[in-house]
Amino acid sequence: MSGRARLALSAYAATLLAAGALIPLVEGVGWLVQAAVLLGVQSGVGALARRVPLARTLTIAAQAVVTLVLLTLVFARSHALLGVLPGPQAVMRLGELLVAGGEDVGTYSTPAPLTDGIKLMVVGGVILIGLAVDAMAVTFRSAAPAGLPLLALYSVAAGLSDGGAGWLWFLLAASGYLLLLLAEGRDRLSQWGRVFGGAARNTGGLADGLSGVSGGPSPVRTGRRIGVLALGIALVAPLALPALDSGLLGGSGPGNGRGSGGGTISAVNPLVSLQNNLNQPENREVMTYRSNIEDPQSLYLRILALDEFNGSEWRSSTRRLTDLPDRLPQPAGLGGDVSVTEVRTNISASRSYQQTYLPLPYPASEVRVGGRWRYEPEGRTLVGDDGQTTRGARYEVGSLVVEPTAEQLASAGAPPEELLREYTQVPGSLPGVVAETAERVTEGSANAYERAVKLQDWFASEGGFTYDTTVTSGTGSSAIARFLRDKEGFCVHFSFSMAAMARTLGIPARVAVGFTPGTMKSDGAISVGLRDAHAWPELYFEGVGWTRFEPTPSRGSTPSWTRPEVPTDSASEAAEPSTGTSAAPSAVPSAEDSCPPQLRQEGGCGPSPEPGAALPTDRGTPAGTVLLVMLVAVLVLVLPLSPLLWRNRTRSSRLGSGGRTPADAAAQTLAAWREITDTAWDHGIAPDESLTPRKAAARIVRLGRLDTTAAEAVHRVASSVEQVLYAPEPRPAPGLAEDASAVRAGLRASTGRGTRLRATLLPRSSVRVVWALADRRTALAERWAGRPGAGRWTARLRRLTRQHG
Repeated sequence: MSGRARLALSAYAATLLAAGALIPLVEGVGWLVQAAVLLGVQSGVGALARRVPLARTLTIAAQAVVTLVLLTLVFARSHALLGVLPGPQAVMRLGELLVAGGEDVGTYSTPAPLTDGIKLMVVGGVILIGLAVDAMAVTFRSAAPAGLPLLALYSVAAGLSDGGAGWLWFLLAASGYLLLLLAEGRDRLSQWGRVFGGAARNTGGLADGLSGVSGGPSPVRTGRRIGVLALGIALVAPLALPALDSGLLGGSGPGNGRGSGGGTISAVNPLVSLQNNLNQPENREVMTYRSNIEDPQSLYLRILALDEFNGSEWRSSTRRLTDLPDRLPQPAGLGGDVSVTEVRTNISASRSYQQTYLPLPYPASEVRVGGRWRYEPEGRTLVGDDGQTTRGARYEVGSLVVEPTAEQLASAGAPPEELLREYTQVPGSLPGVVAETAERVTEGSANAYERAVKLQDWFASEGGFTYDTTVTSGTGSSAIARFLRDKEGFCVHFSFSMAAMARTLGIPARVAVGFTPGTMKSDGAISVGLRDAHAWPELYFEGVGWTRFEPTPSRGSTPSWTRPEVPTDSASEAAEPSTGTSAAPSAVPSAEDSCPPQLRQEGGCGPSPEPGAALPTDRGTPAGTVLLVMLVAVLVLVLPLSPLLWRNRTRSSRLGSGGRTPADAAAQTLAAWREITDTAWDHGIAPDESLTPRKAAARIVRLGRLDTTAAEAVHRVASSVEQVLYAPEPRPAPGLAEDASAVRAGLRASTGRGTRLRATLLPRSSVRVVWALADRRTALAERWAGRPGAGRWTARLRRLTRQHG
């Protein structure tokens, strides 16, 4: 191995060892594996560029470009050109995710959950440090200054950590730096030969160079001194950094949140963690409850209301808190002629769920809870006082089930002037397209109720919107305008856009944040998980009060007062009973989307004069060579991963939201079945088109050796397929995405490591791409053959071929 290759390998190892100091700050270590792979590709590009050879600046530029491509591929491929190249939208996406990551950092305490933003920050930070270390130590052959970025990486991690095995991370970082210095010493000695300063006291290569001699310092001695100084600073610097308790970087996190349950939702804006919760790979339980309500699908657990829109964000107004009364006052605006039923709900929060606001059914009339809780009358919310959180809380809530009729809402009188003025304010920065769209959608409406219903239906089913939890969760004016243009987003975008449009129409509106009802368990309790996090608009009608609407497709349940026709004409799959093995109806199904990411990477270098042996001259390199190297690097990365990328994109498309109409639900059922059969194919169970869905399901269960949960999921989807194909009135079941995911998990659990690796990296079902291309080619050939004069052009082409052949 050459000296420069050894130096590059040492720089790579030193960066990874120093990155180990970040492990205590976030949950899991998967990010470090990903960073190691990306860093290895970056280092390989640098080695290739130096071997060409390219000028030093061009070498660093090539590494920076490839690094940006890598980050785009991992964190923003859905916004990239051709799924890989970092175009303007991809760069904007990385920047937006950087902002989201900064908000996450200010929200969570260590160890913080690995949100997309935090993951991009730690992975991107390690790669940036690696680029700086590689540039200094390898490209410019000056390893001693390369300890500064390593020092920065360790010092930040040590300052944010609250103790533990900090000495271990320091030893690892120090060992990496010393390894880098040693590699540089060997590289320089191999160029200089034996270093003399008088009579040699030892014979033998490296020992001579590392031992001091009288006549002048060894070229390595200066590097060793700088290394010792840097290590001393690394020991002292963390002592000067204060321990930060309220969030990963302080910020606005309201509590300490030290559990493993995903940190603390900010008291100022809980939307930071909402998107992360929706994209969790596992729907971790945050609370369970039992209630005597007749329809548990309508029991939303509300955390707080965001009622102030300043143009850059929606947030909760600062309001006066009071002591918690024994009986909460009558809800504002609720008249005596509206049907009201009081129900009781017993809630038990998980010890891993720490949050400052207490989730309550709305409107609560009585709350029995221990601890220090304060009451905010306007939003009817309970706020923890003096560090009080929901961790392990058990409480009983009495709440009102308000069931207005469409006629009561349509005949609602004018709201109080003060309330109207406060809750219809919109910022001057709100683009005119928002109000124009609201007027167009609600044209012909006779009253505020009809306008509200038209807005809800437009978002939920008629406007062509797509539910996607990977879209950046901006809530400002520009985010609303972008959402109305692109028509892609999740509950945050739907709820805030509808609330803003309602305000432009003169309807008082705010946004509630909390959880959808959850899923019924076998023991009768209802489980609420992270992926049940939700946001929905509340509109005010005099005589009824603040009233829930549901514009988000595939999430929650459509309120009965927004369905003027009989329930069977409604296409809300959330209101359909489950056709699974349990007789108890399933509450709201969790959305299954993956997920989501957000940052921008730039290369950095530090020029350093290089003493010693001559290096390649910094001659200019043709731009074609640089482009060729970049193209080769991209191809090396993309081609092996193309089956994986296609399969993930196909799975996300099949299991995404399909709308609320019966046709959409039927298409979504067939797509979920195709996803299950392809997943089985990927794991070695070839599809048999001759079998009925029921027999095909039994075959998958038998050959895949599925457990009970996965087997029941296969049969549920097969039953839904039979309903869609053969029933006079199909009733596709909800939860198809969850069932498909359960089947995939069951197949992975019952197969060996080699099969799982093959199914992930080289899925058999990716041959469908080849089939699709072949079908398209055949269709084009048939279309060409059917055109007038096609035979004459074909004969002429054949003659030309013979003449030149």
